[in-house]
Amino acid sequence: MKPIVIGHRGASGYRPEHTRSAYELAFALGADAVEPDIVATRDGVLVVRHENEISGTTDVASRAEFADRRATKLIDGKELTGWFTEDFTWPELSTLRARERIPEIRRSSATFDGRFPILRLRDVFEIIDRAAQHEKRAFGMVAEIKHATYFDSIGLPLDELFAEEVNAAGWNGADGRLTIESFEQGVLDGIYARGIYGKRVYLIEARGKPFDQVARLGAKAPHYADYLTGAGLYGLSGRVDGISVDKSLILETDEAGRVLGASDLVDQAHAAGLEIYCWTLRPENRFLAKSFRRGRLKADYGDWLTEFRTIMRTGIDGVFVDHPDLAVMVRDEL
Repeated sequence: MKPIVIGHRGASGYRPEHTRSAYELAFALGADAVEPDIVATRDGVLVVRHENEISGTTDVASRAEFADRRATKLIDGKELTGWFTEDFTWPELSTLRARERIPEIRRSSATFDGRFPILRLRDVFEIIDRAAQHEKRAFGMVAEIKHATYFDSIGLPLDELFAEEVNAAGWNGADGRLTIESFEQGVLDGIYARGIYGKRVYLIEARGKPFDQVARLGAKAPHYADYLTGAGLYGLSGRVDGISVDKSLILETDEAGRVLGASDLVDQAHAAGLEIYCWTLRPENRFLAKSFRRGRLKADYGDWLTEFRTIMRTGIDGVFVDHPDLAVMVRDEL
């Protein structure tokens, strides 16, 4: 079975991420699904942003009327300074405009700065429904719940808010369109307990520990790596439907960082009864494994074709990509 192609925050290689243009373009370029990152406003509206700190993806820092909202906070154990969605109401956030997050790499996308407003989760449901009607095919959403433990601590329970939005949008069916993912397994359990039965996918970093476990267990919290052992994978089976990992865990490298081929993680996950996805396939040198970089400029495309092929030939169930058309081309070769 060929892997599905998931537009990572839309077609974020071509348009500022999480904008209507990015999502619509992802479907036009052949994506099977799109992935919104979900955070909350002060008044409990779910919005789609890469992080709840939005100075890098909106024009908020240039808006004098919001200068007093700049704050320093501890988010998942890391101190961040900027502007945070939970300090704004939705009417306030709706006045902001999106900006390209990495303009030094994606100069073309940056030319669209200031053109698109922020979206709510409900807007993304509508975009997907409209695209499916237009293209006469089913499209999916892979919804990433961000910083659930933090938001719960400030009285914004994302599991509850997300369940309400899914039901209101009519997306809580058995049609397979909805996948829910998070780096925190607790919020996946919470959403399921609220009667939302979309596919559950546990996000696993290449290093570190899941913050919900750190908040509960402190130094005794398991590492992400513990979930990637044979026992760890079998322990996840039944609690989640799949895992999604950093692409570096799919590529086997030597000490110099040279890619030797693919690891056996895909086979291990499948043996444990889990689906497996990886993130994020991108063509620019900055994001490619060392073996596939070409030239000196980070923004230039390297040998993305070989990296994409190496990963997609493993039997992986899906890939998150910023340029859906490139992944679709490789998939069509399989």
